[in-house]
Amino acid sequence: MDDLEILKNLILAPYILKATALIGVRRKVGGNQFRHVFATLGILLDYKYFYDPVLLKASLLHDFLEDLAAAKVDEIRWIDEDGPKVVDLVLEVTKSSSETKPEYLKRVLDHGSKNAKILKCADRLSNLTDLHLDTHTNNKISEYLDQTEAFILKMAEEVNPNMVIELTDLIKARRTLCKLGFTAKLRKNILKPSSIWH
Repeated sequence: MDDLEILKNLILAPYILKATALIGVRRKVGGNQFRHVFATLGILLDYKYFYDPVLLKASLLHDFLEDLAAAKVDEIRWIDEDGPKVVDLVLEVTKSSSETKPEYLKRVLDHGSKNAKILKCADRLSNLTDLHLDTHTNNKISEYLDQTEAFILKMAEEVNPNMVIELTDLIKARRTLCKLGFTAKLRKNILKPSSIWH
């Protein structure tokens, strides 16, 4: 079966419907989590993961349990025949409240399945694309990029060399943006009349 046939037979509608609950979860960068999960799905499709319906379905719900306090695992488990495997993958990429972000990323890196690492890389590609100075401080962006280098790049090295290239390019672009943004902010503050007199 070729890619087009695989896509024709892919049934995502029940997962899309379940993911609409994320419309009410706002993002710091604007928009909502529903749009983010679609971006993550789009990245996986762009990387030609057509053959893995569990991975694609999980991408639509990868933030479901983390972002919706009332969400239950069984809401996913009974969607279709892939539900139990989708639950397993979603749980792998769900950060528990007892984990710090580095602990969570290290867990996925050290113990996650191949699909968990692929999904986490796609998720991070989406997040890096949305990372901007008007929503995050230079320090927050730098910390996020450091985490990406320490954990996500290593995951990508294990699962997809093309994701390594894209992640590396985004990290470089965001670090450049931080340097330029900091310089622009500094100039702006220096040129403010109030700053001259203090």
